[in-house]
Amino acid sequence: MSKQQPVLDIKDIPSPFQWLTLSFQHLFAMFGATVLVPVLVGLSPAVALISSGIATILFLIFTKWQVPAYLGSSFAFIAPIIAATAAEGTGGAMIGCFMIGIVYIIVAFVIKVSGYQWIMKLLPPIVVGPVIMVIGLALAPTAVGMAMNNPKGEYDLAYFSAGIVTLIATILFSVFSKGFLGQVSILAGIIVGYIYSVIIGIVNFTPVLQASWFEWPEFVVPFVDYEVTISTDIMLLMIPISIVTISEHIGHQLVLSKVVGKDYIKEPGLHRSILGDGLGTMISAIIGGPPKTTYGENIGVLAITKVYSVYIILGAAVFALILGFIGKMTALINTIPQPVMGGVSILLFGIIASSGLRMLIDNKVDFSKNRNLAIASVILVLGIGGAFIQVWSIQLQGMAFAAIAGVVLNLVLPGKEKIEDDIFETQLD
Repeated sequence: MSKQQPVLDIKDIPSPFQWLTLSFQHLFAMFGATVLVPVLVGLSPAVALISSGIATILFLIFTKWQVPAYLGSSFAFIAPIIAATAAEGTGGAMIGCFMIGIVYIIVAFVIKVSGYQWIMKLLPPIVVGPVIMVIGLALAPTAVGMAMNNPKGEYDLAYFSAGIVTLIATILFSVFSKGFLGQVSILAGIIVGYIYSVIIGIVNFTPVLQASWFEWPEFVVPFVDYEVTISTDIMLLMIPISIVTISEHIGHQLVLSKVVGKDYIKEPGLHRSILGDGLGTMISAIIGGPPKTTYGENIGVLAITKVYSVYIILGAAVFALILGFIGKMTALINTIPQPVMGGVSILLFGIIASSGLRMLIDNKVDFSKNRNLAIASVILVLGIGGAFIQVWSIQLQGMAFAAIAGVVLNLVLPGKEKIEDDIFETQLD
């Protein structure tokens, strides 16, 4: 494994100027996507920022200050959180998010005891790729509706124009911008769309003027804001999505290992990074934030800057914590028009779907084999079509149903390709 010469290595302490500027860079890299998720699901952006900071600090602690990764809001749980909130309120959704963290802890324990090879056999690309595609494509109507409609839910050309401008700006930044600006293309696109929205008069600054500089965020706390009851429906709605997010986590650890030049699967160990991710998600759920995942945007910043210091990541986490308590910033985020978020979501949700397709291509999944064709086809149609299975009051639906169906089909259909025990080492090389 070749290692690039770092500007700052993992345990190197930056100068005050480096610490400030490089930590802000990581903050900007994760900001757009981390704030977008709570806006889409009806949670507090301030709480999302605070919970991302806490989750990242926990992750750094449990990975023994060896893995420079930032934990932001996970897009995989957007649809399940919306469905859970509609069924049982925000409290029910948060309980489901907490259960996701417990699943992560269980998986981490099993990996610690039995090794990591089994999880790749359970979650091969032919299962994970189509499920990722379902996550993006199932959200397509949400993105388009947000971009096209005014606050009353009616088509409005002025609002749609803001969505289109945001979409075009984000595409241009992501395709043509080099270096750091390319890494914050989401944030840059939102800023352009916001400025255009101000020009056409669809932004109301009154809440920003009325907000305090320091403001206590809208935490959603169990036993205080809602009664804690374990619902089988919520568990079946949320937990199966961890099939995808755990695979995403493994992929990010592989990429990060390549960037930094260390084998994070072995040291500090995949079990530790999954444990840190799970604990971050649980803490986030306890205060009313969305589930967490390691962010590819921040891994990209590491690759460009060659600054791997965990202290830089720690600084970004602290800045996110502080930012969540600045009332005017929260109010400003809430003034972003719906079509601006819709415009950037069209690209983001499409990228999610495309990344699932890319996984299939990169792993050279052979679709001339009817086995692979059947698995992918069933996952896509069940997930996008919104199929569900119900026994008495228990319902398994949408992406969760599709993910489980894919895992089962992969296990029972003959002709499964042999997964090499050294698959991680092969990918790392």
